[in-house]
Amino acid sequence: MPDAFTVLWTHDVCRALRRAGRTDRRPPVAFSGVHTSLPTWSGARAGDDVYAVHVDRGVVHVVSRMRITDLERGACCGTAPTNWDQPAFPGHGDWSMLGAGGCGAQAVHVEATPVRFDQPIPGDLLAQLTWRNRRGRTRQLKHVTDGRLEHSISLQGFYRLTPESADELAGITGDTTA
Repeated sequence: MPDAFTVLWTHDVCRALRRAGRTDRRPPVAFSGVHTSLPTWSGARAGDDVYAVHVDRGVVHVVSRMRITDLERGACCGTAPTNWDQPAFPGHGDWSMLGAGGCGAQAVHVEATPVRFDQPIPGDLLAQLTWRNRRGRTRQLKHVTDGRLEHSISLQGFYRLTPESADELAGITGDTTA
């Protein structure tokens, strides 16, 4: 059974997506890294879903559901750089704001829903979303008050959702195949 994860897209990433006209377009790739600014997609494999979320004034939005298709650098990524000042993934320049230049960035190819910023997670659901670690221990978001997220610290990173919470987020994206 595939797993589902969340990854937080920062204001800078979402601003760059808007500025580049990527709203309503489907990203073919995202990037995993080795630094907290670009979290490692550890434990994820082909077939898993990743929900990109964004926090705007206390409201958490599901920006896109990305189903991982491949975790390897492909021909679509372009030629690997031979020098530090060359783009790491020239074939994915249109989506480089998702972390192509990040520390130790690795391409993660995905089939995704269109990027949107109008899919809020209802406040009552936000307080109930649950993540689980590899040992099966679960946790919920901290700092949820009156259906709003006061601090995004507990979303920063790459975290595995429980199946029930994954189903809830799939419903928000309108993805009935999750």
